Amino acid sequence: MKDERYIEDLFKSLEGQFDTELPDPGHEERFRARLQAGQKPKGSGLSLFSLWQPYAAAAVLLVFLTLGFLVINQQPDMESQVAQISPEISQTNLYFTSLIEEQVKILRTEDSPLTNKVLEDALAQLKILEDDYTKMERDLVNGGNSKLILSAMITNFQTRIALLKDVQEQIEMIKNFNTEENENISI
Repeated sequence: MKDERYIEDLFKSLEGQFDTELPDPGHEERFRARLQAGQKPKGSGLSLFSLWQPYAAAAVLLVFLTLGFLVINQQPDMESQVAQISPEISQTNLYFTSLIEEQVKILRTEDSPLTNKVLEDALAQLKILEDDYTKMERDLVNGGNSKLILSAMITNFQTRIALLKDVQEQIEMIKNFNTEENENISI
């Protein structure tokens, strides 16, 4: 109903603005003559489209060749390269990474004005350890001493987990200290 009313209002507002004049006599014949004069017989001459067809085909071919080259020569990501060298470290990486992410989520829920500084420092130290791990991955892929690097990578994960446990303990101490302090205040 609303749409019908809108359309009626629209036509009323445009009333008198439509071109209602009939075309001059012979208009249709002149129009047909112009159309026929502009048409070329089929098969005669070259059209603009037929001139550009080879270029368009070459451009499409070039795009497909470029995409194919990029897909074929694509370097595997660092994790894939590490997994090829040592599948065990890939599994260990997955396990420790999920454990660390879970602990960080738990720590973020403990964020308060009292624990904010401790949490920020811990996250900064974690970032440094993650950067070190990334460097070790590059060294491993580039052919470094694999046993030594793999051991260092595992130690890096253990250090991150120990750091998170220490931070959790510090936060608990801060919360307990704050609770004890509030309990000792009398009114």
